[in-house]
Amino acid sequence: MSILNVEHLSHGFGDREIFRDVTFRLLKGEHIGFVGANGEGKSTFMNIVTGKLEPDEGKIEWAKNVKVGYLDQHTVLKSGMTINDVLHDAFSSLFEMEKKMNEIYEQMGDPEKADQMDQMLEEASTIQDLLSSHDFYMIDAKVEEVARAFGLLDLGLDRDVTELSGGQRTKVLLAKLLLEKPDILLLDEPTNYLDEEHIFWLKRYLQEYENAFVLISHDIPFLNSVINLIYHIEDSTLTRYVGDYDKFMEVYEMQKAQKLAAYERQQKEIADLKDFVARNKARVATRNMAMSRQKKLDNMDIIELQREKPKPEFNFQVARTPSRILFETKNLVIGYDEPLSRPLDFVMERNTKVVLTGSNGIGKTTLLKSLLGLTKPLDGEVSQGDFLEIGYFEQEMDQNINTSCIEEIWQEFPGWNQYEVRSALAKCGLTTQHIESKVKVLSGGEQAKVRLCKLIGRPSNLLVLDEPTNHLDVDAKAELKRALQEYKGSILMVCHEPEFYDGLATEVRSCRDWALREDD
Repeated sequence: MSILNVEHLSHGFGDREIFRDVTFRLLKGEHIGFVGANGEGKSTFMNIVTGKLEPDEGKIEWAKNVKVGYLDQHTVLKSGMTINDVLHDAFSSLFEMEKKMNEIYEQMGDPEKADQMDQMLEEASTIQDLLSSHDFYMIDAKVEEVARAFGLLDLGLDRDVTELSGGQRTKVLLAKLLLEKPDILLLDEPTNYLDEEHIFWLKRYLQEYENAFVLISHDIPFLNSVINLIYHIEDSTLTRYVGDYDKFMEVYEMQKAQKLAAYERQQKEIADLKDFVARNKARVATRNMAMSRQKKLDNMDIIELQREKPKPEFNFQVARTPSRILFETKNLVIGYDEPLSRPLDFVMERNTKVVLTGSNGIGKTTLLKSLLGLTKPLDGEVSQGDFLEIGYFEQEMDQNINTSCIEEIWQEFPGWNQYEVRSALAKCGLTTQHIESKVKVLSGGEQAKVRLCKLIGRPSNLLVLDEPTNHLDVDAKAELKRALQEYKGSILMVCHEPEFYDGLATEVRSCRDWALREDD
């Protein structure tokens, strides 16, 4: 049974084509991985099929009465809403029904509507039955059960959602999705910001999920463990492959090699035909043969190779050698209104590459900011070494900025000319169209490349990286790992991807050793 049909979809932004005559069909029970390089249009596709964005052309048709759950990487939670508010919002339709039922009961007290009493009683009774069948009077118990599974009770359900870390927000949105019990899940990079424990939990959940889902992810081990179909978007077209990501890559590389071989054979044939025509068209004896060859050339279906995507190239410049001790803390207590850590003695030495791991919300980002002097500790001391030149990659980018990529880099490096700015962005894997676009309209991966461009442009001897792999596509992630392995300075990094920091880190420290919360 078809749940979603997309026919002849075309869409673009300005002169940038995103989709060209795309067709897509989702069947009941299919577990689909939606893959492609940063900026190819994966999130745009999700926004189109969920009605958040109108396509330029094409038809999107959902099966009747299908309930869709969408986890959007750019979802903004409103200030003033608590975790409890967001989770209860999963049952908004039931609360609307209750409101209508109460309005009917109020109207029943109006003497002027006495003749409608039987009709109103029947309508109220029907709504009451629907509420009961949907366990409306057990909502609080359901919310508490799911909140406990995600560790949200420890945060406090009355906590404002804008105070949460990226991982905590992702958990709240996932918990809401589960409470909604949709017929289909659309998940846009759900593992971003999640810790290893909850990535494992989500993997198990999706493996056992009976309904259909479409998953955008650059986490290849995670993809391989949960999907059975791949849709690959490249050059504005969408191609279907049966199997997991590894199987897709095997077939894709084989097809690419076959097309290249066919292209090279055809180019040789074209060159031979053109040479024959040029040598023989003027001779009476061979003119007809030359015309025949020219006709063959004119009618030939020319094989075109897909344009090569710009490959990112990250090379971090190294500043002068710093002192042996980079950071040292004494009885450091981090936090904001309340402490997140026990008194912490933390020492980091030169020439180390340290990775911090642990659950969301236990204070990894707060520790980085406290070490850098961006957040004032609640107690204790932080001392930085001498001659530090720090490059800092924050976990999230301000989504309210209104600058173009060029302007963003120019603000960081006002002495550069336009050629230098464009060259630096291009080396990070951004096309001319990306470079001239507003930063806020770029995908998460493209925004990350702009931020990496800032780090690369200035020499450093210590990189402080807060989950730098979030949103990056497979090629960019591999190139970043290579660049960090070759970097001659020191690294302090928060990361939840063991396959990324394996072979890179000289030391992995679990933040659970000093955190007051073992799990959030």
